Amino acid sequence: MQMEWIWGLLGGGLIGSAGALYLLINGRVMGASGIVGGLVDGSATGVQRRERLAFAAGLFLVPAVLALLFGNGETHASANLMVMAAGGLLVGVGTRIANGCTSGHGVCGISRLSLRGIVATVFYIGAGGITVVLFRHLLGVI
Repeated sequence: MQMEWIWGLLGGGLIGSAGALYLLINGRVMGASGIVGGLVDGSATGVQRRERLAFAAGLFLVPAVLALLFGNGETHASANLMVMAAGGLLVGVGTRIANGCTSGHGVCGISRLSLRGIVATVFYIGAGGITVVLFRHLLGVI
């Protein structure tokens, strides 16, 4: 098995385990956009704010530590900063429209057999595929 697949399998297992633990401990779905959104809009206060800050810090610190330990992984991200910024904004808008992101709908929603999570996941995977075909294969931007 290729090493990239093994890393993906390990990463997926960690995300799934984290989602299960978050649900068991907090009684809430581990959706990164909702967690970070509560920090941005100020709706999270007290203990909930500290939990969300710890989660958000982990989103940035764990990959940084792993990069120090194992070196930076190869990516195929565009070198065009405008494309990257537009992609980030579109993802942000999409998560607000869908009331959640990949971790909320894809990992936690599907595992709980949530119809809303399954439908959202089908649509964002489909939109991602169409975007790649359009921007990479037809327009040659990425």
